[in-house]
Amino acid sequence: MQLTQDQYDEIVMNLVVEGGNARSLAMEAIQAAKKGDFAQADQRMKECEEALVEAHNTQTEMIQAEIRGDHIPVMLLMVHAQDHLMDAMVVKDLAAEIIDLYRARGQETAALPGAEPPIG
Repeated sequence: MQLTQDQYDEIVMNLVVEGGNARSLAMEAIQAAKKGDFAQADQRMKECEEALVEAHNTQTEMIQAEIRGDHIPVMLLMVHAQDHLMDAMVVKDLAAEIIDLYRARGQETAALPGAEPPIG
């Protein structure tokens, strides 16, 4: 089965949208952690992971099509979409580390006499 231009465009746009959503959610998670709202940060990271799974599923479909012999042309727009996805994956990984640092800092602050406990 050869992809039509519309199908190709849909695949590319799915990668761009899901990658962009994942990146935005990871950044929102960092902002929530910065405010001490770790429940919100964790929720945003979960949503980020879900967006990345959607994009990964699209990639898997493309790879399977390639294995079946259905060559998918690699155009500049596809490269751009893959860049979006890879950026999102890196931001997610870094966000997880930053959130852990904020969480640890909050625990250290809460351990001080008279300190207010972090939210979440």
